[in-house]
Amino acid sequence: MSIIVKASGNDNTDSVIRKFQKKVALENVILEYRDRQFHKTDAEKRQERRAEKQRKIMRAKRLASYN
Repeated sequence: MSIIVKASGNDNTDSVIRKFQKKVALENVILEYRDRQFHKTDAEKRQERRAEKQRKIMRAKRLASYN
């Protein structure tokens, strides 16, 4: 999963860095790094999934009350 950016003849360093940053963002490298940075037990993962579901439910209720 390596990211390779090749510079064209007319690319300066800023444009190459921008291309690299865009590729990193598209492949979610930063998010994956943060997820893998600390070990999470299965119980912690389940708890996060439940909390995410609850947030989505509450958000849907709020949006439904506005309409």
